[in-house]
Amino acid sequence: MANKCEITGKGVQVGGRYSNRTRATQFNPCGNVKRSPNLQKKRIYVPELGKSVSVKVSTKGLRTIAKNGAYKTLKKAALI
Repeated sequence: MANKCEITGKGVQVGGRYSNRTRATQFNPCGNVKRSPNLQKKRIYVPELGKSVSVKVSTKGLRTIAKNGAYKTLKKAALI
């Protein structure tokens, strides 16, 4: 399974280490950095179904679930 949030779709981003000023003046450390999302593996209880669903979700996805409700959010993400 990919390192990706099942609710928001956030995944790994690739970016540089240094600012352009540092790169232009001091030295040129080539290479990129992988920035991973803050993923948590959670079991979320859905009262409408009467069972728990295990999801790999980012912390922003947890906030979305808290705001909109578990059933609505998981149904929109096609997890139930």
